[in-house]
Amino acid sequence: MSTKLYVGNLSFDTTESDLSDLFTQAGAVRETALITDKATGRSRGFAFVTMADAAGATAAASKFNGMDLHGRNLTVNEAKDREPGAGGGGDRRPARRY
Repeated sequence: MSTKLYVGNLSFDTTESDLSDLFTQAGAVRETALITDKATGRSRGFAFVTMADAAGATAAASKFNGMDLHGRNLTVNEAKDREPGAGGGGDRRPARRY
């Protein structure tokens, strides 16, 4: 079963190809998703890498967590599922009642 990893503290110069090439050193990579800002298209500094199996994910996390990539120390750990109701940003003030 595949395992999704969170990869944080990325340089804005890092590409999906860079991540795929790097994580392939630890095992088979199923998918790489670099998260970008919708308005600017610029990287938001984190990504998700889906490894083909748990062994590859464990190897990648231990091998790459703290590693320097493009001048930044990576944060790599297993991605957590989103909690229900946890959505994107927006105005967090309570709605006005008239």
